[in-house]
Amino acid sequence: MNSQASHYLGDFDSALQALRSEVFSMADMAKHNIDRAIRALVEQDLDLCRTVIADDNEVDEAERRVDRMGMEAIARFKPVATDLRMVISSMKISTNLERVSDHAVGIAKRVRKILRCGEVAEFTYADLLYSMASSILADAVASYADGNVELGASLSERDKELDRAYKRCTNSLSDSLGRSEGNSELYLHLIFILRSLERIGDLAVNIGEDAVFMEAARDIRHGHALDEEPMPENQG
Repeated sequence: MNSQASHYLGDFDSALQALRSEVFSMADMAKHNIDRAIRALVEQDLDLCRTVIADDNEVDEAERRVDRMGMEAIARFKPVATDLRMVISSMKISTNLERVSDHAVGIAKRVRKILRCGEVAEFTYADLLYSMASSILADAVASYADGNVELGASLSERDKELDRAYKRCTNSLSDSLGRSEGNSELYLHLIFILRSLERIGDLAVNIGEDAVFMEAARDIRHGHALDEEPMPENQG
């Protein structure tokens, strides 16, 4: 390999590493925002709500950096096959992470309104769903980091458990809402918080699906099986 080719490949490897590092940083920020949003509810901390809302700007900026880095890598290096899937999947994952952080902001805004309503009696529902959604999200990011196809493909079934828990919790809160006297706003805000946590589970599944596509060239969206034929590779 001549020195020019070696330099070219070195630059491309550095670009991929920088792209992945940016996605990992973004994932840490998004997960941190969810953690703090739920902690604001449990601890009834208004200042923490404000911090989550303000810090979402950093996640938005990170998404823009990932998009810019990905487009520059495609334009400059014209990657194919596995490398192209890595770039595309990283960009798609960053979009899902930005939406995760948006839900954290939505939760923080709901918590802020709840704290004006009075004492929160049933935040344990949110704590339960948060635990499930946070675990799925952490494993989705791990499947991307490690190229773990089996882990990425397993998240859909766990999300179904989250969906069932969401339905049970919202049914209970709806019953409480029907019996409430002058406190209906609080229950409505809690129901919307649970909805955001359920959506975070969906977004984590999307990340896992992108990780499977990146590593194995298989599209498992919409119920397609992992053992189906991989997509044909364009070797350039």
